[in-house]
Amino acid sequence: MVSERLDQLYAQAKGTFWDYLGCETLTAEPGYVVLKLDAGRHHLNAIGIVHGGVLSSLLDNAMGLATMLARPDENTVTSNLNVNFVAPLQAGELQVTAEIVHETRRSITCTGRVIDAEGKLGSLALATFRVI
Repeated sequence: MVSERLDQLYAQAKGTFWDYLGCETLTAEPGYVVLKLDAGRHHLNAIGIVHGGVLSSLLDNAMGLATMLARPDENTVTSNLNVNFVAPLQAGELQVTAEIVHETRRSITCTGRVIDAEGKLGSLALATFRVI
């Protein structure tokens, strides 16, 4: 069931911001997702670190995917996203982990984190998704 839902979501995302960002899915289970991004120059800001918008988007994508897999017959949208940037991240491999921490009938709360290849924490997030 998860692989069918993933195939459906990937087909829907073809040609969208998801494709543009360039993520690779490492783990995808209902409520738990790990994505990878090989951050390149186009992901950096003017001072040479990964742009905060890229990190926020990675977190939103990972947490959103976790919610969509947890609710395969419904859709979810981000209603709140709070990101804490705790350390700068450089170009290279980044890993994003997302996990559902609370669910009700109409909302889902997730946490997310972005680390680099050495395991250094760059960003933490807490998000709420509305089930529609």
